[in-house]
Amino acid sequence: VLGLLVWALIADTTYHLHAAYGWVMFVSIFFWILTVLFFVTYLLQLPLKFYMIPWPLVLMIFNATATVLYITAFVTCAAAVQPTSWRQWDYNRRAAASFFACLTMIAYGVSTFFSFRAWKGLGSNAATSQVTDHA
Repeated sequence: VLGLLVWALIADTTYHLHAAYGWVMFVSIFFWILTVLFFVTYLLQLPLKFYMIPWPLVLMIFNATATVLYITAFVTCAAAVQPTSWRQWDYNRRAAASFFACLTMIAYGVSTFFSFRAWKGLGSNAATSQVTDHA
């Protein structure tokens, strides 16, 4: 939802006049689509069918890459906001897009932390540690 807000707010401005917003649009749309694909993948329980793929590692790499690229998108978006813009509605939308890009960056960073813990096996609890495969 946060990534959707970023690219929707930028798309509603005259972003084509500023090259910096092209990068923000690319990052936000690209990772929004990939996030939706990962969501559908887990919703359909495809990791159980394709067990040979190291899903925790794939998810950690995806989240880490999204975090790094969203850092660049957030900095680019925030630096390109001009408070003296003659179009006040563009300023408000770009400032809001910068805010939501920061929130999205933080969300992907937290997801990176938790996916790293899942990859290393540090995220188990009492319920999951008691389950064994006796089949």
